[in-house]
Amino acid sequence: MPHPLIAPIIHVTEVSGSGANPLMTCSSDEQLCTWVLERTGNAQLATVTDWIVGKPSALVGLILIGLLVRWLLHRVIDRVVKRAEVGMLPNRLSRAIAGGKVGAALNLREDPGYTRRVQRAATMGSLLKSIVSGVIFTVIALMFVSELGYDIAPLIASAGIIGVALGFGSQTLVKDFLSGIFMIFEDQYGVGDVVDLGEASGTVEAVSLRVTRLRDVNGTVWYVRNGEILRVGNMSQNWARTVLDVTVGYTEDLVRVRRVLEEVARDLWEDDDFKGLIIEQPEVWGVESLGVDGIVVRVTLKTAPMEQWGVARAMRERVKARFEHEGINLAVAQRVLWQESAPSAASVEATEDV
Repeated sequence: MPHPLIAPIIHVTEVSGSGANPLMTCSSDEQLCTWVLERTGNAQLATVTDWIVGKPSALVGLILIGLLVRWLLHRVIDRVVKRAEVGMLPNRLSRAIAGGKVGAALNLREDPGYTRRVQRAATMGSLLKSIVSGVIFTVIALMFVSELGYDIAPLIASAGIIGVALGFGSQTLVKDFLSGIFMIFEDQYGVGDVVDLGEASGTVEAVSLRVTRLRDVNGTVWYVRNGEILRVGNMSQNWARTVLDVTVGYTEDLVRVRRVLEEVARDLWEDDDFKGLIIEQPEVWGVESLGVDGIVVRVTLKTAPMEQWGVARAMRERVKARFEHEGINLAVAQRVLWQESAPSAASVEATEDV
């Protein structure tokens, strides 16, 4: 006869081995395993079916969902980029671009900012697509690991610790990347712009998230880290201005000088070769300063971006030719020399006799 303390234990063991709920073999979220177990009553078959059919199908489903979400978000970004390329133009150029009917007869110079907007929109689109792809890949990877039955809490904690360590160890790199992102979104400058970045100035050849590459007038290529750029002087955005100082002599009639300069500037503005390059009627501001060598008279011309230097050269040539024709003398450097003459021999002898 069994001991009274042992009998209940034996009874419980028998019940747990024969009368336990078979659904306890599967976890609550494994529906395929539960379904097979309910139909067959075979726990081993249910587990094998779940690992052979259920797990791979779930993993493939995660990948397909990630690819689908990535494709949809990329399509949305492409639409935003297209809208940014067209801009807010009320003319026929914007309508043609939006409808995809740009023909050979349609000149893109009708919209001077079109090329710039295309470059900026493409850069922003590429950046947004990279961010979206990285976020989706990270989320799908974590869900992939979780589906395999591993605890992702340590992974998330480790990622946080690594992120903090990288943040402290690469503050300069993070600063460069953040500065590059803001520069691109704020459209501070783009490829082809002539800029002054403080330490270097020249034409921008490439803009990335970390560095900006530009070439100066001597042909030297400068690589400037975005995090080190404290100010940006852009000479190519929207419009530019030619400021021309003409120095004439003090004996010249300033009223006549102003009239001649106005005529020369107006002729240049009306010249067919400069149509679209000079965008407003030139102005003669008048006497800028009274210098040692002469009187400085200032002329200004509002031009298209990157055209101010060519307009200034053409204006100087025409001013010189017209001044020579009108008999107006450009001021030249003037210097007064004081020279003390040597005493004559007679004066020297008279001094000695005294």
